[in-house]
Amino acid sequence: MTGFFNPQGFITAMRQEITRAHKGWALDSVICTCDITKMATKEDVSSPPKEGVYIYGLFLDGCGFDKKNMVLCEATPKVLYTPLPILHLWAINTSAERDKRLYECPIYRKPRRTDLEYVCMVDLKTSVKPETWTFRGVALLCATS
Repeated sequence: MTGFFNPQGFITAMRQEITRAHKGWALDSVICTCDITKMATKEDVSSPPKEGVYIYGLFLDGCGFDKKNMVLCEATPKVLYTPLPILHLWAINTSAERDKRLYECPIYRKPRRTDLEYVCMVDLKTSVKPETWTFRGVALLCATS
């Protein structure tokens, strides 16, 4: 996804494919969900996921990542961007509200955060209140330059 000209289209296509694979699902009620895997590099991926996609090459801006507990954490001093392990993104059919304990993290194509660079939102696990990361402006970036 990080190398695509139109990553939003890629995510929409993934949602459409999952919707088509499940009889009775409507695209309007299908939302994206994610999980951060233990795989750190693309070489660790041996097979595709059963459903959805693996995304490699995202960077956290404004915080760090605790690989042991798989949660957002304080950034290491003097480190601007923290590589995120491989993200498994897929879609589910739900009308339920999102989990308020998760940080709703925006993904942008580049560090310049405008509506033209916006891709989507993903929910990330955190050990502190999600508002902490909102106030710090934490985001995921596809490219750091």
